[in-house]
Amino acid sequence: MKKFLAIGALTLALTASAAASVTAIAVSRESQAAETAIELSVETAVLRQGSTGGEVKEVQRRLKNWGYYSGAVDGIFGSGTRKAVISFQKKNGLTADGIVGKATYAALGMNDSYNILNGNKKPSSSNGNYNSSDLYLMAKAIYAEGRGESYTGQVAIGAVIMNRLRSPDFPNTISGIIYQKGAFTAVADGQINLEPNQTAYNAARDAMNGWDPTYGALYYYNPAKATSAWIFSRPTVTVIGKHVFAI
Repeated sequence: MKKFLAIGALTLALTASAAASVTAIAVSRESQAAETAIELSVETAVLRQGSTGGEVKEVQRRLKNWGYYSGAVDGIFGSGTRKAVISFQKKNGLTADGIVGKATYAALGMNDSYNILNGNKKPSSSNGNYNSSDLYLMAKAIYAEGRGESYTGQVAIGAVIMNRLRSPDFPNTISGIIYQKGAFTAVADGQINLEPNQTAYNAARDAMNGWDPTYGALYYYNPAKATSAWIFSRPTVTVIGKHVFAI
């Protein structure tokens, strides 16, 4: 009887050991698969001639909106896309190699792609991080401040708000930035209460999703109307329509 019990105990021990080994192998394989997936996501995030997919399409869309690219927004990184990337890189003082890596993603405002290459897998600027009130308020600000501007000019106003949101020198909410004392003329004169149109909503979404035609500007002004000597002292980044964008 004792012999049978000993054999049974030994069998159970071997079975448990085998199960543990199988589990360990499975965990190891899952870990390796996860690491491989991360490596692949980083690798595919770097775009060059021959690349295809949604990331390429978004790069093309932004470059086309900014006047660097005139081809089809088809998600195929061909010679035309490469030339557009090089032109964009030269304009922004980047290495003009035609490859969309970390620095170029940052300049394009494609923050999620930048974060993947920077080792941070958490999206930083998806519209999902903002609620409908944020979207509505930003659309109101864009409409009130820039309804006579081009679509890019309207997105640029939203981009300034987003750039301020990321800066430690400004309030840390969209409403706080828009209603900061003296920040926006439209708030002071009541135009902020006008109802925004669909174009303003679209521009607000694009700005929230990372499109930044201002290349990081924190201020903008109309030189024909501005009266502050201080704002004229700010370094100019770009001019879009009637607005000068500065840092």
